[in-house]
Amino acid sequence: MSKKSENAPSRRKFLKTSGSAVAAGTALSQIPIENVVHAAGSDTVSVALVGCGGRGSGAIAQIRNTRGNTRLVAVADVNTKKAKDRVDGYKKQFNDWVDVPEDRVFGGIDGYKHAIDSGADLVVIATPPGFKPQQFEYAVKAGKHVFCEKPVASDAPGVRRVLAATQEAKKKNLMVGIGLQRRHEERYINNVKMLHDGAIGEINLMRVYWNGRGIWYRNREPGMTDMQFQCNNWYHFTWASGDQICEQHIHNLDVGNWVMNDYPIMANGMGGGEERVGGDRTKSQIFDHTFVEYTYASGHKMYSQGRHLAGNKTFSHVAEYAHGSKGTCKLASAIVPNKGEPILMKGKGGGHQQEQTDLIEALMKGDIYNEGEYGAKATFTAILGREACYSAQVIKWDDLLKNGKDYCPGIDKWTVDTAPPAVQGEDGKYPVPQPGVWNPFA
Repeated sequence: MSKKSENAPSRRKFLKTSGSAVAAGTALSQIPIENVVHAAGSDTVSVALVGCGGRGSGAIAQIRNTRGNTRLVAVADVNTKKAKDRVDGYKKQFNDWVDVPEDRVFGGIDGYKHAIDSGADLVVIATPPGFKPQQFEYAVKAGKHVFCEKPVASDAPGVRRVLAATQEAKKKNLMVGIGLQRRHEERYINNVKMLHDGAIGEINLMRVYWNGRGIWYRNREPGMTDMQFQCNNWYHFTWASGDQICEQHIHNLDVGNWVMNDYPIMANGMGGGEERVGGDRTKSQIFDHTFVEYTYASGHKMYSQGRHLAGNKTFSHVAEYAHGSKGTCKLASAIVPNKGEPILMKGKGGGHQQEQTDLIEALMKGDIYNEGEYGAKATFTAILGREACYSAQVIKWDDLLKNGKDYCPGIDKWTVDTAPPAVQGEDGKYPVPQPGVWNPFA
């Protein structure tokens, strides 16, 4: 170990006092490993997982794959059996890396509190977006470092909570990582820097797409309460997922904001959900297609397409494009100047692994970065677009952030027996926003 490493504070001391700030999105994996403060014995970074779905499981596996000294110590999920099964699977996959006895496996809506209070240093939050603001807030109050998957909320009140908790995290020198993995991919970092340096001149238009196929649906199981069913089938309920524009299209919207180096001041849009789950509104309430025109303070625009339709006959495309006064660019692929040859982008992808590598190496080194603000504002960009599509109105950022609809009223007191916000009508169908009628401020 180098002299620099020997003189650096221990990880345990760092977790109590923290260190200096580093720029969000810095590729910390470029730090020579010999200059990283290695953890040993009590210097292990202990991790608690809140939310045992696909992204939670992926994040844990990727943390395990880093070069840091880490250990999984607690797991929580609203479904207790799912949490127990996930731990059993981890133990088979990762052996002694998993130190999760039965009394550190928690279920129920408030199980996250017990997992966060279990003594972990780092909390991974990978629950449905509607639940994340309260969980993020609780983790910060408890003095924990946080990795929170995107999106970080499903409504304006949730975004406000995350923004406030982000400021508290900064005061406490707590690490905050957000699952917008393109920010950690070398190819995107290099490309955005070139655009900011003027490779295609002044950028006046972004086009962003997440047009894909149909998505999963989980049937109601015997004995499930309405809350348990909607938590298990969370993608199909706006209060839980924020709709497709929040849950997936957020990645492309975030890149657009990153390139523009700004956030939109207003949006208008259109959309609908005629084919979601075969058009059966007893199963889903979200849209399956949206189109949004975002406007920035400069007057420049970002056009957004988001769609999820089953089958192979629709235009499927996930990408971001920048248009400038001197050329165009397909992000992380190629810059095409009006004059001269195309410039192919170089650099690594693999953002899901890289974001965990960066986070754990920063903790080992004693550095802090905080991605909470752009995570919350990327989320709100998606919410702004959703409400513009739901209402068919021009919606202003400031108005919606201050007065936007609360999709999760009273969430801090919810249990699995609480009636969820989306309630079926007499016809058995869930309410679907009707453009021209929907009130985004009610």
